[in-house]
Amino acid sequence: MTDADALAYVHASAALLGLPLDAARAQRVAAHLQRTASLAALLEQAALTPEAEPAEIYCPKRPMARPGPP
Repeated sequence: MTDADALAYVHASAALLGLPLDAARAQRVAAHLQRTASLAALLEQAALTPEAEPAEIYCPKRPMARPGPP
């Protein structure tokens, strides 16, 4: 993503959402977007198998019986 692409995306998104952005703020948002895209590209390069992916497994348990008369 080039600087111009990121800035164009920021301007288009802000216009679509009705967010007022001055030029300086749009530049900062575009820089952050490029930084985030760079980090995501590094993560995508990591070779992970489905077995290596940490995933939570939901295992519902029955509530414990309360002591006392039935």
